[in-house]
Amino acid sequence: MPKPPNPERKYRSVTAFQRRLNAVVRRLPGQTLLETTGRVSGLPRRTPVGGRREGDSFWLVSEFGERSQYIRNIRADPRVRVRIRGRWHPGTAHLLPDDDPLARLRRLPRLNSVAVRAMGVGTGLLTVRVELEGQSRRS
Repeated sequence: MPKPPNPERKYRSVTAFQRRLNAVVRRLPGQTLLETTGRVSGLPRRTPVGGRREGDSFWLVSEFGERSQYIRNIRADPRVRVRIRGRWHPGTAHLLPDDDPLARLRRLPRLNSVAVRAMGVGTGLLTVRVELEGQSRRS
């Protein structure tokens, strides 16, 4: 019988891979980015994310939930910006632990949903809703 994958090893492997990949992906002009404020440094932190805008909200699912650095940053300061199609939108992020993240993934872009399921560890998925506000800016 095959040994089940070690969740901690998978987490370390995926985060190491993402760190390298994100450094490149962040620079792509069409990539959706979530900008948080570093909870220790106070500096802007940009993370490529997948999700979908629905009206004045942007929805995403974090594959590592509470372990994700951007989730920790949101806990410290929920004011964020989201870059969608080259425009920055300020907003307030809300962590939704009572939302069904698997059901939410079915309503988000398919490629992103597959990646989140493949990279996620166990049941640590967490839904995030960003309430977008005011005018957007190019940057």
